[in-house]
Amino acid sequence: MVTEVLPPHDISSEESVIGSILIDGESLTRITSFLKASDFYGQKNRWCFEACLSLFERGEAINQVTVAHELTLQDDHLEGVGGVPYIAHLVSNVPTSVHIEQYAQIVHRTSMMRQIIRAGQRISEIGYEGGADADASLSKAEELLYGVRSGRSSRDFAHIRHFLDIYMEESGALATDANNLAPVITGFSQIDELLGGGLQRSDLIILASRPSVGKSTLALNMAQHAASQGFVIGVYSLEMSGEQIAMRLVSSEANVDSHRLRMNLLREDEETRVLDAIGSLSDLPLYIDETPFQNIMELRGKSRRLQSEHGLDLLIVDYLQLIDTGHNDNRAVALGEVSRSLKGLARELDIPVLACAQLSRAAEQRPNHRPLLSDLRESGSIEQDADVVSFIYREDVYTTREEWEAKSATEPYPENVAEIIVAKHRNGPTGTVPLYFRNDVVRFETLEGSPARSHEYALG
Repeated sequence: MVTEVLPPHDISSEESVIGSILIDGESLTRITSFLKASDFYGQKNRWCFEACLSLFERGEAINQVTVAHELTLQDDHLEGVGGVPYIAHLVSNVPTSVHIEQYAQIVHRTSMMRQIIRAGQRISEIGYEGGADADASLSKAEELLYGVRSGRSSRDFAHIRHFLDIYMEESGALATDANNLAPVITGFSQIDELLGGGLQRSDLIILASRPSVGKSTLALNMAQHAASQGFVIGVYSLEMSGEQIAMRLVSSEANVDSHRLRMNLLREDEETRVLDAIGSLSDLPLYIDETPFQNIMELRGKSRRLQSEHGLDLLIVDYLQLIDTGHNDNRAVALGEVSRSLKGLARELDIPVLACAQLSRAAEQRPNHRPLLSDLRESGSIEQDADVVSFIYREDVYTTREEWEAKSATEPYPENVAEIIVAKHRNGPTGTVPLYFRNDVVRFETLEGSPARSHEYALG
């Protein structure tokens, strides 16, 4: 004889939650942040909780009479729960509402266990299906588990009121917990101002340039500053090793020439600064993944794990075109899928994703070498999916001092001066921010007295 094993549940705790709400309607506010109607195992208790939520949303009193009436209105659920006697039983089952959070935590925990069981069953099915693409199967399995951990399920249509409520809640929380909801600060005040306070949550930001102009350096500078402000940063370095990144960060932090640091040719005072820099950097919430040739599924899975284990405020990908796109021969289509996936990841994790990108050679073939949106290499989808597209342009890369003085004798030669061009900004202005590039310490610095210039940028 096989004994049926029921899924994890605790009816007594469920009844105690409802009873506490019936005793004190205001106690509902202490549990709505984590407890949902779907967490209740017993159908009767789920209906009662839904009735309480409906009354609460309308601002009406919650007690035995109003809940009984509400259940009558909801497809006559009152009879289904056992009528007024069951409502009275719920009240008599708990002496006070003081411990409602403890009861609710038990209900939530048993619900999570049931979700894990369902996810496990679905993962088993995925395994038995034996799809040809193992990475896709792993991604599906990870998504199922991540959905349980994050408390997210597949979404359906929701009324505008739902999103307005979220906005109001987040606006109120902004003052008390800045790093959870605020934009991620880059450390460059003019860039932050242009972007509405920093890198915005759920945004895909593209930072593009020709090779060796400084996109990796600028991205790491932003990461270092944001981490120093307490933001948790994840960096996918598909081009440089972790050691190279560490050396760049140390050089920048210690203000020591990167070449002499690499060759170990440091003076005593510089060695002291390097040791201090290592100490400071070691405490930063900065995580680096140096695995080359990663595909978007791997990036998504690792990002979810990092957020669940340590939190995550900003994700940097260096650089976009090095993400493994599989066997898709159409490069433009493949990169379009990558950019859409990165945008989806930004929304899913509610973080800004900063992706570096290579520009095509088209800019070098024009008399005016300033980059255009059309220069985004291999895919117009990158421009489409991105919320912000910014370029790094340095005149001294294309023009020698002699050539500059021949055509512009009145203005100083812009040696190591970089223009950060915000060419697309979905939710704000475009413009240009000048920065100074110090190649010796691998760092961009603010140019004092050089304000950001707003402009209408050509969409070339």
